[in-house]
Amino acid sequence: MRIEMKGLHLALIFCGFSIATSPLLGAAQAAQSSESAFLGRWDLTLKAPDREYPSWLDVTLDGSALKAEFVGRWGNARPLPKIEISDGALKFVSPKEEEDSKQDLSFEGRLTGATLSGTVNGPDGKEWKWTGVKAPALKSPHTPKWGKPIQLFNGKDLSGWKASGPGPTWTVQDGNLITPGHGQELINDQQFKDFKLQVEFKCDKDSNSGVYLRGRYEVQVETDSQAEPASHHTGGVYGFLAASPELPRSPDQWQTFDITLLGRMLTVVQNGKTVINNQEIPGITGGALNSHEGEPGPIYLQGSEKGHVSYRKIELTPAE
Repeated sequence: MRIEMKGLHLALIFCGFSIATSPLLGAAQAAQSSESAFLGRWDLTLKAPDREYPSWLDVTLDGSALKAEFVGRWGNARPLPKIEISDGALKFVSPKEEEDSKQDLSFEGRLTGATLSGTVNGPDGKEWKWTGVKAPALKSPHTPKWGKPIQLFNGKDLSGWKASGPGPTWTVQDGNLITPGHGQELINDQQFKDFKLQVEFKCDKDSNSGVYLRGRYEVQVETDSQAEPASHHTGGVYGFLAASPELPRSPDQWQTFDITLLGRMLTVVQNGKTVINNQEIPGITGGALNSHEGEPGPIYLQGSEKGHVSYRKIELTPAE
């Protein structure tokens, strides 16, 4: 009888422990599950009253601490000072110094199905809406078959290209396409997915430009960024990948890029030397035309930076 009562007492204790702790375990598991839904790379679109801005976010877990890298309306990927998941919402802050704003931009978003959406206090003082989707892996399923080369620049005029908006315009002189300096971006009319691209360029002293692949990933061209991070130097993908080895700066000399882009995997050969060898591009560069990474996009040449850069041969071979 004493043995039976003891067994009953232990059973009651065990049941009580299970009843008392199972909600806590369930809550912890739910919180962990909720947190994991926000992890990963996100292609964002910020909706200002006058236009849309592409953006990008990468949320990771470092032990028990959330970390994030962010690409805003311009510039490069940078760590965020604050990110948290609270009451089913993702909240993060982009500092005002990075945003040309009087206040820090405070983002808050929630998941509905596969879409992340929310609001942010825009730098214009108005509330902006924003949306996000998980960035695609962009894995190429097969070895590409290459099509016929396409000459994107005819050496005569701006046929096949359009300007991004008002401002100083590009010119064609002696068969060379020349950046205006603090002017327009120049966007090709055609859309491409995977391709090989050959570009010849000459960068004046203290000048800056770049070649945007699919209108989203900038391969840097410059002679003015010595003091900036290595990924901001010629041959690098701005903010993400540095050229290695980095070739000496050569103002006023013609140089070549042979670029291969398959999905996210990039190879850059500069002046016959491989400086990026089949490396993954994590996300978009600030100044991208959009954040729709799964879609084809154009080649665009940066003209909004200072100085003058000349381009001549611009030949693209698409993958079929």
